[in-house]
Amino acid sequence: MDLGLKDRVAVITGSARGIGAETARMLAQEGMAVVISDLDLDAADATARGIEAAGGKAIAVQCDVRDEEQVRKMMAAGHEAFGGIDVLVNNAGLVKDRTILKMDEADWDLVLGVTLKGAFHCCRAALPFMHAKGWGRIINISSRALFGNPGQANYSTAKAGLVGFTRALSLEQARKGVTVNAIAPGYIETEYIKSLPNYDTILENVIAKNAVTFPGQTSDIAGAVAFMASEHARYITGTTLFVTGGRYG
Repeated sequence: MDLGLKDRVAVITGSARGIGAETARMLAQEGMAVVISDLDLDAADATARGIEAAGGKAIAVQCDVRDEEQVRKMMAAGHEAFGGIDVLVNNAGLVKDRTILKMDEADWDLVLGVTLKGAFHCCRAALPFMHAKGWGRIINISSRALFGNPGQANYSTAKAGLVGFTRALSLEQARKGVTVNAIAPGYIETEYIKSLPNYDTILENVIAKNAVTFPGQTSDIAGAVAFMASEHARYITGTTLFVTGGRYG
């Protein structure tokens, strides 16, 4: 199936590894040029080199999405390298898990800053490029945690906030040719999770709660992003796609 993405340009934040890296690889396979954005420039560069070695187009840019000027420079680098910005995937995020009485203000500000303020900065910087072409896709990576997880008041709040942000922005941007959607992953097996000492217990708990009997892979999220970025999703905006193996609560 032709997704209609050939020669378009995508910026994926937090894409040095994990879901972001797999998304970048899949979009590159569809013929897109990709901007690998991450705080870890060495890892981002390695991901970009891997994409280029496979015949794709990619550059690596170091960026803290909480910093508006860094975000503007990242978008400018993508535009300079590839001639525009068509797709933005707001994937950057992190966890700082603590129960509320042990969670300090820095934990709260960091998680909401990267997830919510980062998406705000990136959208503001990318939209002028999309408006210039009359076409664009913004895909915000939320989480099943938007329903609330104990010890994750900051993370759950940030991911729920992305859904409201998605809905509001979709209404602003639809008549300018830009769709805005969110994807809410459930449990996804990343290299980080598989490296945890209690991985086996985590996996057992996930399978017990999932409707399907296997864990999600990074390619499951990347595939959902590719669809939402494609021409086949042109009539979809303001929605949240749950990729959770049937688990919601």
